[in-house]
Amino acid sequence: MDLKIVLPAGGLLLVLCLAAASRSQSPAGSAPVLVKAELPNPPAYTQDGRLLFPAHYREWVYLSTGVDMSYNPKAIATGHTVFDNVFVNPGAYTRFLQAGTWPDKTVLVLEARMGMDRGSINQQGHYQGTQVVGVEVHVKDEARFSGKWAFFDFDDEVSGSLFPKDAACYSCHADHAAVDTTFVQFYPTLLPIARQKKTLSESYLKEEAAAK
Repeated sequence: MDLKIVLPAGGLLLVLCLAAASRSQSPAGSAPVLVKAELPNPPAYTQDGRLLFPAHYREWVYLSTGVDMSYNPKAIATGHTVFDNVFVNPGAYTRFLQAGTWPDKTVLVLEARMGMDRGSINQQGHYQGTQVVGVEVHVKDEARFSGKWAFFDFDDEVSGSLFPKDAACYSCHADHAAVDTTFVQFYPTLLPIARQKKTLSESYLKEEAAAK
């Protein structure tokens, strides 16, 4: 069944805001030392381990959109063009710009949205429609998950279920992701930063070299 999500104005929220990076006072003549503050409002869970829905994710930092790239079975089952929009909590984005990798409590949201081909004045190509057909969240919570990262699937705007560790998404991200099990190779504004900071994974670099 297609998922149609209506984002509420209130309710259970994960409002992950931009964390201001602070610098400590350094001795005269020395370089300032970056102090790593905790990200505000970390991921929240229900008592039975479900992840609360990040209701304001569309106010976060937008990373990229793929077209018909999803391995989300709900999106594939639609039989239509699907856009995959990726958002990240602003504090994690700021840390990535500084270090080229993701801090603890990073939250990445993959929103699968139905594509449209005819409407208004459009006669060619595709654009995004209003129907959301799936939402998945990739969370980095080092104290909670043995592999540091976990995936959650949402059927509503309340809470999402944890993907089992034998789900294909874990091995796929571990084997092919460019940075810290995330597909930074598909985020055009972040890939150059990871390359500059030399945080690209060995597996990705090998695949990149083989593709040339």
